[in-house]
Amino acid sequence: MTIKINNNHFQFHPCGTAYWQEQDMLLISDVHLGKISHFRKFGSAVPHKAISKNFDELNAVTNRFQPGKVCFLGDLFHSVMNREWDLFEYWSKSVSAEIILVAGNHDVISPIKYEEIGISIFKELIIDNFLLTHHPEEREGFFNICGHIHPGFRLRGRGRQVLKLRCFYKSPHQLILPAFGEFTGNYMMQPEKEDKVFAITKNEVILIA
Repeated sequence: MTIKINNNHFQFHPCGTAYWQEQDMLLISDVHLGKISHFRKFGSAVPHKAISKNFDELNAVTNRFQPGKVCFLGDLFHSVMNREWDLFEYWSKSVSAEIILVAGNHDVISPIKYEEIGISIFKELIIDNFLLTHHPEEREGFFNICGHIHPGFRLRGRGRQVLKLRCFYKSPHQLILPAFGEFTGNYMMQPEKEDKVFAITKNEVILIA
């Protein structure tokens, strides 16, 4: 699914990322690395293989687009450093792309640690008339691309079936990316008249009429 925003093209991928063609940039939000290890440390029955799934998805999508830049729109890590940092450091060195982090509320790891592995950190990024942030923000003259909300959508069937799906959520001046990470949860959106919902299934992204 490719959409056009302000004469720029964004390709939505079923893993929850958006590839910005004109900037050769892969946008990823709310990976929440470290969350699974944190839960397991305190006794939650979260399967260990969920950790590797996050990195498998990162590998798959970066191999798919071969971007020049990878921009994480906040909450890359969920907690303080744990063993998943070592896995992330290994992954970051395995990709040729420049890696950028727009810091979110969960990103409490020292910026020095990111700088040591060649990752730049910003509070926000302005590229032409696009404003990249973690929290949704309205600013006159800019189209905001963000995360944080973990948007989801309920599809209801005639037989009262309910299917909850992650989604890309677009309003006239904003695009909210879905959470990339495993076990992040979703906030069910209530679209206004001009909003658009792009629901994510296992193999495709679908515009909901």
